[in-house]
Amino acid sequence: MNEKHIVSSFDRDLEGIQAAVMKMGGLVEIALTGAATALKTRDIELAEKIRSGDRVIDTMDQTIKIDAAKLIALRGPTAGDLRTVLSVMEISSHLERCGDYAKNIAKRTIAMSGNGEINETLSGLHRMARFVEAMIKDALDAYVQRDVVKAAEIIERDAEADQIYNTLFRSLLTHMMEDHRNIAVGMHLHFIAKNIERVGDHVTGIAEQTIYMVTGEMPGDDRPKEDQTSLSLEPSDE
Repeated sequence: MNEKHIVSSFDRDLEGIQAAVMKMGGLVEIALTGAATALKTRDIELAEKIRSGDRVIDTMDQTIKIDAAKLIALRGPTAGDLRTVLSVMEISSHLERCGDYAKNIAKRTIAMSGNGEINETLSGLHRMARFVEAMIKDALDAYVQRDVVKAAEIIERDAEADQIYNTLFRSLLTHMMEDHRNIAVGMHLHFIAKNIERVGDHVTGIAEQTIYMVTGEMPGDDRPKEDQTSLSLEPSDE
């Protein structure tokens, strides 16, 4: 009876942590949608809201990791249960980074206030953001459903996100080379595009954790990256 009680307590605690991760994922989706909308519409008030709201996501990440660590220490899970707890911690980290990138997009939007834009770049960035947002939703669904096939498909979709980024990068580079007045705004837009591309990388990490949790093995790291731009500066996370 006591053993049954312990197992039930473990399951209850684990379900609570997983529910928190799903809630965190929902907040990240909202943040990315809001950041993309603020960029497209030049809505500075919305951008400020996204930037300040990142603190909630950061706090959730810390709480999830503390609760997961306590679960490991107090319950001593083994095999599949331990993989589940470890995957939760990793997914929380990936989501926290996605939240950071949404915040960075909002900060760049604020910094560009009053500046012009380069042709249809804002629309292109918005479409890229929507593509990556769909990846996040599907990755979280795959995790909940323990669907390794769906998770593997999401990993493959990251190559398309990279290709979209490459196309935007080449367009921005052309406009900056043709007119030096485009350089300042062009650099902001490039870093925004890079932020979105990096979100796709972290979503891939979430999908990989789903596969690890179910199978006990990480997928092979033999997928070639499609980001082949020459200006591959990593965006600031400040």
